Amino acid sequence: MAMVVLLLVCFIVLVILIYNRKQLLYLKEQQLKESEYQNKLLQKELEKQKSIEQERERISHDMHDDLGAGISALKLQAEFLKQKAEDEDLKTDINELLKTSEEMNVSMREMLWSLNSGNDTVGSFVEYAKIYTENFLKKSKIQVMTESKNLIPETLISTEQRRNLFLCLKETLNNAYKHSNGNKLKLSFMQKQEYFIMEVSDNGNGFNTEDAKGNGLSNMKRRMNESFGEVEILSTENGTSVVFSMKT
Repeated sequence: MAMVVLLLVCFIVLVILIYNRKQLLYLKEQQLKESEYQNKLLQKELEKQKSIEQERERISHDMHDDLGAGISALKLQAEFLKQKAEDEDLKTDINELLKTSEEMNVSMREMLWSLNSGNDTVGSFVEYAKIYTENFLKKSKIQVMTESKNLIPETLISTEQRRNLFLCLKETLNNAYKHSNGNKLKLSFMQKQEYFIMEVSDNGNGFNTEDAKGNGLSNMKRRMNESFGEVEILSTENGTSVVFSMKT
């Protein structure tokens, strides 16, 4: 009788071991299938991103080759006509045409920069922002100073984040140029933990942030919200500081 009970116990233990082994194999098989499925999804996403980047590069090259050449040709023709023109009103009109062609050229360069996925880094943004700021204010009385602290240039930022932050910079510079009446502007960049921070400060006369509805502040707040960031504006009679912080 004891032998029968022992055999029964051994049989039950064996059945349990076999069942557990099958369950373990089944779970491993399911995990493998899930891993393969996730790998396929990741591969499709990578292929999609690669296709998008290739399309962006194609558009960028087409714009540079076609639109850029067209703008340059238009500018050359306008300069040629200006040399031949004798009527002052006509010269004024041609000067306006030259100004418009230059503005179009600047806008095109901005779009090319935005489309280039190779610029999706903190370092690339900082360098472009410095160049743009200096060019924007070079004919004004405003002296530009730049400062960078604790930057990791290779830190990735998305194309959308980069473009939104650049548009915020343009709006801030335009406001400082038109409304601050200052003669100094400081552009600062830093990284703190997972945040990239850009600060634009001037020594102008300041403004009441609660009453400022026409300075594009709502657009800046919206763009920063879309880019997982925020904007803080501090303004006194001694100047204005606009701080943009964005999670990278």
